Order: sequence, then structure tokens, then C-alpha cells
Amino acid sequence: MAPTVSRWSPRDTVTSMTLLTLTREEAATRSALVTVDRYDIDVDLTGLLEGHLFTSTSTITFSCPSPGAATFVDCAADITRATLNGAELDITTAEGGRLPLHDLAAHNVLVVEASTRNTGKGEGILRTVDPTDGLVYVWTSLEPDEARRLWACFDQPDLKAPHHFVVTAPDTWLVTSNGAPESVVETEAGRVWTFPDTPRLSTYVVVVNAGPFHEVRQQHDGYDLGFFCRQSLVPHLERDLEELVTLTRQGLAFFGEKFGMPFPQERYDQVFVPNLGGAMENWGCVTYGDSQLFRTPPTHNQRDVRAEFIHHEMAHMWFGDLVTMRWWDDLWLNEAFASWASNWSLARATEFDEQWGSFLALFKRTAYEMDMGPGRHPIRGDVPDVASAMANFDAITYIKGQSVLQQLMAYIGEDAFVEGLRSYFRDHAWGNTVLDDLMSAFGAAAGRDLGEWTTAWLDRAGTDVISLEGSTLVAESPDDQDPRPHRLDVASYDASGDRLRPTGTMSVEMTAPRVELDLPEGDLRLLNAGDLTFAAVRPDPTSLRLMLERVAELPDATSRALVIGTCTQLLLLGELAPRDAARATTRALAAERSPALIEPFLLMGAAFAGRWASAAESPALVAELADVTLALSKLPEHRQPALRTLAVTASTDAHWAALEEAVEAATDTDLAWRMAARRAELDQHDPEAVQALLESDPDPDAHTKRLRVLAAHPHVESKEEVWKAFFVDYSVPASRETLELGAMFWRPQQAELLAPFALRYLDELRSLQGGLLNQGVVIRAMYPLGAGNAEFLARAQEAASDERISAYARNQLHANNFVLSRILEARQR
Repeated sequence: MAPTVSRWSPRDTVTSMTLLTLTREEAATRSALVTVDRYDIDVDLTGLLEGHLFTSTSTITFSCPSPGAATFVDCAADITRATLNGAELDITTAEGGRLPLHDLAAHNVLVVEASTRNTGKGEGILRTVDPTDGLVYVWTSLEPDEARRLWACFDQPDLKAPHHFVVTAPDTWLVTSNGAPESVVETEAGRVWTFPDTPRLSTYVVVVNAGPFHEVRQQHDGYDLGFFCRQSLVPHLERDLEELVTLTRQGLAFFGEKFGMPFPQERYDQVFVPNLGGAMENWGCVTYGDSQLFRTPPTHNQRDVRAEFIHHEMAHMWFGDLVTMRWWDDLWLNEAFASWASNWSLARATEFDEQWGSFLALFKRTAYEMDMGPGRHPIRGDVPDVASAMANFDAITYIKGQSVLQQLMAYIGEDAFVEGLRSYFRDHAWGNTVLDDLMSAFGAAAGRDLGEWTTAWLDRAGTDVISLEGSTLVAESPDDQDPRPHRLDVASYDASGDRLRPTGTMSVEMTAPRVELDLPEGDLRLLNAGDLTFAAVRPDPTSLRLMLERVAELPDATSRALVIGTCTQLLLLGELAPRDAARATTRALAAERSPALIEPFLLMGAAFAGRWASAAESPALVAELADVTLALSKLPEHRQPALRTLAVTASTDAHWAALEEAVEAATDTDLAWRMAARRAELDQHDPEAVQALLESDPDPDAHTKRLRVLAAHPHVESKEEVWKAFFVDYSVPASRETLELGAMFWRPQQAELLAPFALRYLDELRSLQGGLLNQGVVIRAMYPLGAGNAEFLARAQEAASDERISAYARNQLHANNFVLSRILEARQR
């Protein structure tokens, strides 16, 4: 699962129910008492064509080793009738999303009829009306325990069973589920779609999607590949179809070979749905937010991120779906593995062969930002209930987790790592596991005891700092224990000539806080070369100066990305001035030609110059970035991302002339919107021009781009309209662009205007609507990282301890408060 969010309308009628969260002890007790044989689930979607009614009949066949015992079934919908072994149940006893079951037999059949109108919040299901043509689309997304909102089930990951779906839908709709339909029959009620039994699956990875989708199917390598989107986005799917097919084929082939087990189903569908901010690894039928079908031809970075989505969700078919964690305390492993595996496969099997450099430059900093501050937590934590599982659904789970897996591969070697995975999948297919099962497989393949390694890396929070003192490599722990074991490389370079000359790379396994090295001659020492471990690095003064001045001369993308990543780490450590980070990035961009690094460097350069730098220094640093970006825009292969950054940094006639020429030449609506936002930020807002742009843009989510223009405008009325869309109307569609919208709202040069809004943000956290993941995008997008002041920071630090705010929101506050505190300090240097 990639982080998933969805948006909804407050006009929806919803069922009001305070739901209980399943505890670990309850799950273990029920697991010992219940073995699920199968689910037969009839779903009626006809009430969603013009309304919000969803109905289901769930027939659960299960056994119990202790006849006469009692348990409960999960059902958070409105139960209308229930029978157990033919006897009527008193449905008034249902409470908190649970229906009690008494006097169980050795073999049981439970039938529960239920319905819900809660189809507009994205809690398990979302009904969306496309504003361009009025067509209705429906998707389900059931992690962690949202299946209970739609039908009765034992909603926990270790009670796996085959699922059999029969779906009645309007006759104009297509329906997708976890496999190919066995039959589609026309009836008076609508089309009835019957799907075959799934394999033994957990309740959270089954799916029903429906609507008048456009469908494309292709046969390749023994697989039946399907791609779906809403009708208004057909041209964008058709434009990118060849690439999507290629990435899918490459991923299935790579994972099938490396895991020693081909994907064991012929049909593999990928469905692009509206208002889903991430993706979900439903078995054989992955769903993605259709913002991944880019409305203008995508840049390399957009394609790269989408490719990572495709391979991330595909990796889950093995790790998560085929073999599933027993309980949510291993959720981190599920997600970290898929993130690691996707980068591994992209680097090895696709055109994105510099993926590790791209990952380091673009994403790894988010884990350091969280792990180096007070919001840090162990990768593996105590998860007493399902609600607690999602509280730490963050960069430590995904990014640090995958980095630790990358370190483990370096630690035991790739051959042992792959053999461990193969034995893990072979031994546990269709079952449930705990972390020890995986680590034992790795340890057996490597011939090493990984117990201490596991404890050091997974059960302790914080980031080690590694530095070189003369010839001594030193690791410092953030706690009172020894540093973690690190397997890393130190690369040396001679800087005496016109170009940096490599003089050698030393591999080091650190099992003690201090290790003496016999390094080759060199002026620049690049610590953690290849980015094999997760640690902040503190270069010696000479190496730091040379890194910042001569970053462009480093021979590979990962090394150049490591320099920019080190800038972020040193800013978080309070040991670097933002001007130095900004100018190093601008210097790198002046010579950079790798498409894997251009956009990450542009984004980081804009952050260093615009967000981290002081108000006095920022304009000049932004102008320097814009000038380099203008030069980059003259190179055809980098023109599009360069122009996009130029559009948000433009300040001279030359900048605007280049942008106007580009828009006229290519009719680039995306670039035109970015220019409109920049003009609005400079207080040159033209409402009539924006309205004309809105009317000419065929994108069904174009109104969000108008909001981005208003967000940048330094006037209270414009800011209020955006605020209302976020916190009153909940009308911002879910996508990664939502974070971009938040960044436009909190412009650093508008700090005085924004100060009251920053304090209002803290008040809004106490009353956010919707599910946890729905709230997550608002929490992250609308934190005033660019414009918060000392008063806000003090209030936000108090709010981080306010238990009226959700645990997830408090966790995000801790992390962002730390970064903001470092920004405010850095502006003084």
C-alpha cells in the first residue's frame, strides 16, 4: 500500500457509529477459536448509481474447535438480518461494529445482511461523480480493518480464507475484483457479475470496483493484463499504455525470478480510480489514484514515481498478500519491503537504472527529518490494537524501513538475501508469519545469527551519526547504547587536478563505535558511498568544502545525490547554513545531466533557497536557482522539469519571456497554471485569466489548480477560500498534488499574513473529519513549514501532547515541529 487518502463531501448521509478497535489479545483469542473456511459475499451496487446505498449479504463458513464457545463477527454497516446455523440472531445486540455469536458449533454457517450509506467518506468505499460527464465510479480499499464497514467478516489479517463475490451492478458498469469474472448475466436488477474463489486471502486485500470504466487488455508472457480508467481520462491512459505494460511485464518477470515463484494467477488488473491519493495492493487487482494518469505529458520524475508505485504494489502480491503478517506490529515490514523491492527492481530491470540515487535525493530525507527529531520511534513498535497500527504510518515505516532492508542486504550479501526470500515464500505461502520467520530465513541463508542486528535496528529509535576523525571512523548513537552495526563504504578522491580522481573505496563493517581505517590517499572522503546504510554523516571540514564546491564532478548519480542528502542532514544537525546548501544544489544543477537527479535537485534547491533561507537571503538564492533553471530549460531532455521550476521561481523579464514562449509553443496548461500561481504570489493575480484557463482545461480536477493559484495569492480572501476547501467543504481531491497545494499556501515571504492561519491549523486538528488516512493528507499538506514562526512553534509543541488530537496527528506534529525549529535556527546562521 502506498499512503492512501481520499476526500469526500460533507453532504453525504452517513451511519453514525462509534466503532471499537480490535485489540491484539482479542485477535489472538478469536484466531484460536475460529478457522474460516470461506466467504461468499453478495454485493448490490445498484443503489449507488443515483444515490449512496450499498448492500451486502455475507455468508461465512467457519469451524470452531470448542463447540459451545462464543466470539463476535465484525460488521460496521447497518445489520438488517443475521442467522447462525439457521437460527435468527438478535441484531439489536450488535454494538461498536461487532455482532456477538454464542453457542458455536464445530462447523458453522453465519449469514449477515447489511447496508450502508456511508459511501462518500472513503472509509472502505468511495463513490465519486466525475464533474466532467456526471458518470459515477465506486472503489473499495479495505486496509486495515475497513472490510467490516461493507460486509460481515472476521476482520484481522491472520484469519485468511477464499472469498467468492457475486456483484449486482448497473448494466452500464464494469466490475473488477480479484480475478477474472466467471460470468456476467443480464437481469432485471442489473448485471450480475460472478467471480471465482480467490486464494486464501486476508480480508483487507479483496476488492470490488465498479463504474463505466474504459478497459484495455493485453496478453503477455502468459499473463492477462488489464488497465482501467474513467472515461474522461482515456486519452491519458492510452498515451502511457505502452510504458505501463512494459513496467508491469518487467516487474512480474523480475519478482517471479528473484522470489523463486511466479505470480500464481493469469489475470493482473490495474485500476486507476478517482480521489484515491495513493494505491492499494488488492490481490490481482491493484487500485491507484488516477492522478497517476498525468494530465500533461509526464516528466521523468513523475514517470519514476509512478513506476515505483507499480512495482511497490506488485511486490505486495508476494510480501503481504501471498504471505501476510500475523498482526499489525509487522505492518512496517509489509510496507518497507514493498518500498525496498520496488527500488531494487526498478534499478535492475527497467530504464530507471539510477533509481537508488533518485530515492536518496527525493525521499530519504523525509525519514531523517522524522528519525532525528522528537517524533522518532522504533521501526518495530508495540501495537496493542488496530488503531495504534496506523498511528506510525509514516516515513520511518516506509523510508527508514526500506533503508534498513537495504543495509541488511549489504550486511549479509545479496545472494544470501535472495535465498532467504525464496525460502520464506516457499515455506509460508498462503499463511501468516512474524518477523522472526523472515529473519530466521535470512540468517540461515547467510549462516549468521541476526538476533542482535534485529534488535539494534528495529527496536531502537533515532539516527546514528558517522564521522571521520583522521583515520578513525566514529559512530555516535542518539541514545545511551552503542551505535548500530553498519556495513558501509568510504570512497576517496584526489582533488588536486581539474577533475576529482577516485583513489579507492574501502568497505567497512562497523561493530564498534570506533574503527581504524587504512584509507588510500585522498583529499575528499565520501562517507556512506553508495548509500548502503541509514545514518547521518558529518564530513571533515576539507571534505565538506570539496563536496559542496565540486559535487558535479562526482562520477555517479548516487554519490552526487549523497552530497545533497548530506546537506539536509547537516541542516537538521544545525551544522550548515542554508545558503551553502542552496548554492551547492544550484552548482550541481548547472552541470547535472541525469534525469534521475534533475527534478529532485530542483525541488531541494527550491526548498533550501525558499524555505530554509532567511528572508534577507532568500530572494537572491531563488534568483540564482531560476537562472540555472533557465539554462537547463534550453536542453530538450530537461526542458519540461526545468520550466516547471522556473515557473515557481521566475522574477526577471528573461524568465517570463522563456515561460511565455514555452506555453505558446506547446499549449502547456500545467505550465500555465504554475505561472498563474507565481504571478499571484507576486501579487499580480488576474481572476479573469484564471477563469479562462479553468474553462479551457479538460482536466476533471482542474478546480484544484485554481485553488493553487488562490493559495499563492497574498490576500486574506484568497487564503480563506482555500482554507474553506480544505477544512469546511472537504473538496480537495486526493492526490500528491494536495501537498503541493499546501506548499503554495504557506509561502515563506507571506509569514505575517499567514500567522493567524497557522494558529487556526492547530485548532482544526481537533475536529478533522473522516478516517485516519483521510486526515493524513490535510495534516501534512497544511502544516505551515514554510511560514511558521516562533509563536506557532511553541503552540504546536504544546499541541503535540494534546490527547484530544489523534495519535497520528501528534506524531506528525512532532516531526514537523522539529524541522520547523531547525529552519528557524538555520535562518539565523
